[in-house]
Amino acid sequence: MAGSSGPIQITGNIADAVAALAVGIAALGAGIAERGIGAAALGALAEDSVSFGVALVMTVLPETLAIITLVVVFVVGA
Repeated sequence: MAGSSGPIQITGNIADAVAALAVGIAALGAGIAERGIGAAALGALAEDSVSFGVALVMTVLPETLAIITLVVVFVVGA
C-alpha cells in the first residue's frame, strides 16, 4: 500500500493530449449532428421561409457542445 495515498493526477503532455482529444471528439460529434440537422433545416426553409429563426437555432445548437467542451478545458486548467 505504499504510494497509494490519493487520486491519480494527470499532468504535463498527457493532460494536454487528453484535453485535445476531448475537444476533438466533441467537435466531431457536433459535426455529425449538424449533418442531419442542416439537411432538415434546408428542407424546411425550402418549404416555408418563415421558419428561418428555428432553422438557425437548430443548426447552431450542436456547436455549443464543442464550445462548452473548450470552455471546460480552459476552466479545469489542463
